[in-house]
Amino acid sequence: MGSSTAHPSLVNSVDKPALGKDAGAGSGAVTFVFLEIFSCEGGIQSYVKDILRAYLEQPSPAPADVFLLRDGAEVENPYARSPLRFHYFASAAAAWGRAKLVTALLGHLIKRRPQRVVCGHVLLLPLVAPLCRWLSLPYTVVTYGKEVWEPLPPWQQKALRQADQIWAISRYSRDRACAAHGLDPTRVHLVPCAVDGEVFCPGAVDPALVETYGLTGCRVLMTVARLWSGDIYKGVDVTLRALPAIAAAIPAVKYLVIGRGDDQPRLTALAKELGVSDRVVFAGFVPTEALVAHYRLASAYVMPSQEGFGIVYLEALACGVPVLSGDQDGSADPLQDGRLGWRVPHRDAEAVAAACVEMLSGHDRRCWGPWLRQETLAAFGPAALANGLHQALRANQIAD
Repeated sequence: MGSSTAHPSLVNSVDKPALGKDAGAGSGAVTFVFLEIFSCEGGIQSYVKDILRAYLEQPSPAPADVFLLRDGAEVENPYARSPLRFHYFASAAAAWGRAKLVTALLGHLIKRRPQRVVCGHVLLLPLVAPLCRWLSLPYTVVTYGKEVWEPLPPWQQKALRQADQIWAISRYSRDRACAAHGLDPTRVHLVPCAVDGEVFCPGAVDPALVETYGLTGCRVLMTVARLWSGDIYKGVDVTLRALPAIAAAIPAVKYLVIGRGDDQPRLTALAKELGVSDRVVFAGFVPTEALVAHYRLASAYVMPSQEGFGIVYLEALACGVPVLSGDQDGSADPLQDGRLGWRVPHRDAEAVAAACVEMLSGHDRRCWGPWLRQETLAAFGPAALANGLHQALRANQIAD
């Protein structure tokens, strides 16, 4: 969905309805509008699922409707039998899906008059913000990372500034968004990512996986990332360039890369060029439920990236695995400003190599798994997300 195909004029030509006392029958309710949750997997989708789970775990959650632009009713939805009401608008023609969503959302907002509308991505602002302004409804915009780090078109910036609230997943993303769009920081609430410690936890290494990937007797570096040509910031290529120096110090090292995408041929060729093909395992796509068994294979988790936050760092830390990240991004939050891991310049292969050798040597406190897990769950367990969400939903609206 591109912002050029949807514009506030979608609703500006319609007369504003009269709203009497009865129009507020749904007062107290929340309406969420997201791009997609269930039809694909990724960090944003994982975060949104955690938000919905935290919402349902509140003592007395208000009624809530969830509008999904790109999901269809056939998706597997673990919340289908919950108090949440889902509305699906997937369509083979993207413009038709947007039109259906706008029409349904307009009718819903007029009838229900929710207390708050949560716009789940800046790409949805052209559809959501005009309706909310037209009906004088408060709206919140959820932000994640790079999509708000650089200036958006002027009218989209205006829609951001007119939001009653903005949710950010990290301090870094908050600060970048405020600087890029002239946002009032008092309107930005931190609603942190979270990790389920009951799912992501230390455990025995699966010998079948060790055999499958040829990792017997190896020290394993691991990355979980999309291997898309548009996402080279994830740093898989940087880690490959660091691998010869790491191997010189730790001869038994191997690099396990989990993920798929159109950049894999380039990365495979780079590994061959560097002479480390025999040390690199491209495992391809691994479903979420199988990830924990893969984290347990790792001696260290390495992703010198530029993240809005980096849920994968939390997953690795909760499994007691030492982590490495970039040093100029939202990973400062999960790594607690370097207290729980190594933060290095994200395109510096020499710095990555030096940090990996330290991690694999295991002498630093940041390699002690039980402590990493304890500190991570204390700061970023489900209770932290629930608390952040609770505070954001109940925060007083701040007038322009």
